Amino acid sequence: MKKLVLFSILISLTLAGRSQALLHRAVIDGRVDSVRMAWNLPQEFTGQGVIIGVTDWGFDYTHPVFYDTTMTHYRVLRAWDQFKTSGPAPAGYNYGTEYIGQDALLAVHCDTSNVYDYAYHGTHCAGIAGGGGAGTPYRGVAVDAEFLFVSVSLTDEEVIDAWRWMYDVAQEEGKRLVISMSWGLYWLDNMDGTGALAEEMQRLTDLGVVFVTSAGNNGDEEDHIMHTFTQQDTIRTQFTFPHSSIGSSITMMGTPGYPFAFSIFAMDNNYNIVAETPFHATLNDGIYEDWLVINGDSLYYAFMAESANAYNNRPQVQLDVARNNNYKFGLAVAAAGGDFHAWNMALIETKYGNWGGSFAKPSTHPDWVDADALYGISTPANIDVAISVAAHKSRFQAPSGQMAGGAIADFSSSGPSFGAVNKPDISAPGNNIVSSLSSYTNTYSGTYYAAVQFNDRTYRFVQLSGTSMACPFVAGVAALVLQANPNLSAEQVKEILLETAYNDQFTAQAGVLRFGAGKVNAYQAVLKALTTVGIDEYVTPQESLYTVYPNPANSQCYVTANTASDNALCLLYDLSGRLVLQSHLTSGVNSLNLQGLTPGCYLMKITDETTVVTKKLIIR
Repeated sequence: MKKLVLFSILISLTLAGRSQALLHRAVIDGRVDSVRMAWNLPQEFTGQGVIIGVTDWGFDYTHPVFYDTTMTHYRVLRAWDQFKTSGPAPAGYNYGTEYIGQDALLAVHCDTSNVYDYAYHGTHCAGIAGGGGAGTPYRGVAVDAEFLFVSVSLTDEEVIDAWRWMYDVAQEEGKRLVISMSWGLYWLDNMDGTGALAEEMQRLTDLGVVFVTSAGNNGDEEDHIMHTFTQQDTIRTQFTFPHSSIGSSITMMGTPGYPFAFSIFAMDNNYNIVAETPFHATLNDGIYEDWLVINGDSLYYAFMAESANAYNNRPQVQLDVARNNNYKFGLAVAAAGGDFHAWNMALIETKYGNWGGSFAKPSTHPDWVDADALYGISTPANIDVAISVAAHKSRFQAPSGQMAGGAIADFSSSGPSFGAVNKPDISAPGNNIVSSLSSYTNTYSGTYYAAVQFNDRTYRFVQLSGTSMACPFVAGVAALVLQANPNLSAEQVKEILLETAYNDQFTAQAGVLRFGAGKVNAYQAVLKALTTVGIDEYVTPQESLYTVYPNPANSQCYVTANTASDNALCLLYDLSGRLVLQSHLTSGVNSLNLQGLTPGCYLMKITDETTVVTKKLIIR
């Protein structure tokens, strides 16, 4: 449903004493430390050969975390600033500006000022997913992954363009793609997970793209109402304008075949109704605007009504109400049957608000509908194929020796979702996460946790909380999984993450509506990826230099080196990390004797002067 807009390298480092522990907690909580130590693994997995695409705002292309951990190799491949009008646009598109390669990206410094001014959110999130740390303890999860950045304008068309552009670039590079999205909106697509974005996400998922998205930060806000109409009836509730907003943006959704009508009413301080609009019916498709006159005062509102949405056949309304602080306001809804839902979100000048205001049942009206914080997962996290990520507090050992943390973050949005797929899908550390800050931002005024001098410029690290921080953590883990097994389908990656998630007393207490399948476990996910037979083949150019056949094999297999190198080394490991076979390869066909090896799954690592290739070998 379209939305109506109402109106030379030198590093010096200073660390806060307690901040290193904060990073350490997140890494341990997500079991990334075990992957880094290659504990019972054939090698450390770092996201090498995988691209992480980040759709966000506030990218500092020059930040040293976007180099590798040695500060020598720059890892941002391209960026598309959809807000910048100077061009050139990417091939096939007619807006925005594309930057290709290190020189172009470093020359432009950062993305342009947009609806969030010169922001910092994208730099912080990308640093969590795969930042190299720049000599600080604040290393991301997949430190050798490469990046694509899109400063995205949030319409369905431009989000889809961002995804397609990232996919096309990844195809050119011959690498797997994980797209990380630390944003969500209640008016983009439909709240039941259907729409244009859902259709395109499914198409790209089928092509191997892994989508990871934040679940939202409205878990502590009673911004939702639900009512089941069993006969012709009218319900009422109070709504309040969200903080830092110019009004409320109320999304309403009914059941197919059951139209509804709504009105807005004003109340005095004693909750007496003093004025009310006529009831507007969903049967009258279209865009409307009007004024509610209240004793010489007025309230402006506008709405879009659909009798049957094209994607889900539901009656729906998107209502924008301008702020008026002189009265209290409420919503009335009438219908003859079906389930009805409504969400009260912030209306701002740019339309991009995604934080909730409350619905409420005044004590003077006990028959009115009460509010809750359920069904809080918005687009794109509510789409089935997306990996939607909740946020929890990292579990750690306090100085007293007692264990602390581990609970769900209060702000983390709650399910359930519509349909058979539970949302959120999984949880990751998202409370007090230290990561990189854009050095060009003009909007951050908080505490700095580290300062790094790099190329005569100061780069800082800051602590933020939100499912925005949990999302890139899981995106980084997905990159580790794809490095371990590049032949996994996107569905298999999601399945592996959910099946290997761990549960504890906190997940048992809060349940699947807050945690989903549980807490992400990078180590177990990588282990399972190594033993999972991919159902699709995603062959990179590097992998095509060496082919292994037959696979599965019995007592013998062959490795064909499609290179001129006669100095390649083939190492075969079992899943405990033990080296079981070693052989030098020459150009052409090479035979490997597998006699005496126990049937099972093995990891083959082939290295030459310029290439490292990892393949999975099954021995029967």
